[in-house]
Amino acid sequence: MTYVAADNRYESLRYRRCGRSGLLLPPLSLGLWHNFGGERPFETQRAIVRRAFDLGITHFDLANNYGPPYGSAEENFGRLLATDLRPYRDELVISTKAGYDMWPGPYGDHGSRKYLLASLDQSLGRMGLDYVDIFYSHRFDPDTPLEETMGALDAAVRSGKALYAGISSYSADRTREAARILAELGTPLLIHQPSYSMLNRWIEPDLLDTLGALGVGCIGFSPLAQGMLTDRYLDGIPEGSRASRSASLSPDLLSEEALAKIRSLNEIAQRRGQSLAQLALAWALRDPRVTSALVGASSVAQLETNVAALDRLELSPDELAEIDRYATDSGVNLWAASSRE
Repeated sequence: MTYVAADNRYESLRYRRCGRSGLLLPPLSLGLWHNFGGERPFETQRAIVRRAFDLGITHFDLANNYGPPYGSAEENFGRLLATDLRPYRDELVISTKAGYDMWPGPYGDHGSRKYLLASLDQSLGRMGLDYVDIFYSHRFDPDTPLEETMGALDAAVRSGKALYAGISSYSADRTREAARILAELGTPLLIHQPSYSMLNRWIEPDLLDTLGALGVGCIGFSPLAQGMLTDRYLDGIPEGSRASRSASLSPDLLSEEALAKIRSLNEIAQRRGQSLAQLALAWALRDPRVTSALVGASSVAQLETNVAALDRLELSPDELAEIDRYATDSGVNLWAASSRE
């Protein structure tokens, strides 16, 4: 059947301004890092994306190598655009990135102009798009002059293949430098995408202060700490979970110390009448400088549960103080190397 979006899709979410730009984003955005590759049923993906848009989620975040295999998430999203979302293209914010391993040889990785612009062309081809709304440098490359990497983002915007430029996992110092270079080129830095969760607070305070001062938006990825901040691991590692497959979540991270923190945070969530995941999302969005949080979903039910976190975002000073006792670094920042350069 032909998909028709829900008439009331804009009635429940309160959209947030991205820094000092003209762009508004939903408080939760859908990330296609996991569950949208070639190994997952297409109809499940389709149901999740349709439901997300019906709930007012207008931002869909991808990268060139999301899958597996590499590129398959963009290919599947391209199919969804062609079959369901094409009439709504101007209501969508679609982002993609380049910076990590994508194809063999020296030109399919890192931050060169050759890699970024070639990758963008490939991404547009896979999704069947003329442009993306946001194109990111996925990580800082210490071996490529930052002027070259930012120059590639500027070229992408000037060519009309991207509307905005973004960076991901850059330190505060590198963010200031990147913003300066882009400003001099005439293409403002729109947004920064760092990892951020109750177990990974590296963006406090330097990066958040930097983004606030620069007027750059912030969209936190992995706000559930690769699934650790859910009820999935309260009693150990279940069969079929991300940790059981070591898929971006090593079982070693689920130490007794980490599990004790998670269980204590879960108790706070239960007293609030929320799931642990809902508390984690409300916490990640507590700072007005955080424009949006990126969530994944393996089912429509999981997506709906995450979106229900928006029904109760308020956190009292006492709750925040109690959360701070347990919301401490747990070694889950897999992207630390980029942000330390």
